[in-house]
Amino acid sequence: MFSKEESRLLRQEFWTSFGKSFPRKWILYNTKLKGFSFKFHFDNKKALVALDLEDDLEYRIKYWEKLVALKSILLQDYLPEAIYDEEFILDNYKEISRVYVPLEQKVSIHNKNSWQDVMVFFNEKMTLFEAFFEEYKDVIES
Repeated sequence: MFSKEESRLLRQEFWTSFGKSFPRKWILYNTKLKGFSFKFHFDNKKALVALDLEDDLEYRIKYWEKLVALKSILLQDYLPEAIYDEEFILDNYKEISRVYVPLEQKVSIHNKNSWQDVMVFFNEKMTLFEAFFEEYKDVIES
């Protein structure tokens, strides 16, 4: 077991290492679309990249309908393993809509031996997510 402080330091070390290994500016929250953001997630059990729709329900529904309409393109041309979850419940019990790609192997942010695999996965999948977004942003926001 790790103390909270040890865990915090490991998380900080992972994200610093990731930024140094793959130094680029990710879109993440800077989509210019209300409640529409990309996220990296890595904890003690899993790693994933996600496109989250939260906040205003009207925007969430609007963007979700556009993403569903583009689903075949996303799956065929970008991320065939993407999972669409219209009603995803976060750990804090907040409901959002999420399109995500999980890393299919067991990983833990507390295990440095899994870090390189996660970093490569994050870089590859988020790059594809962002390419899809850049290509279809006008359709999504219309």
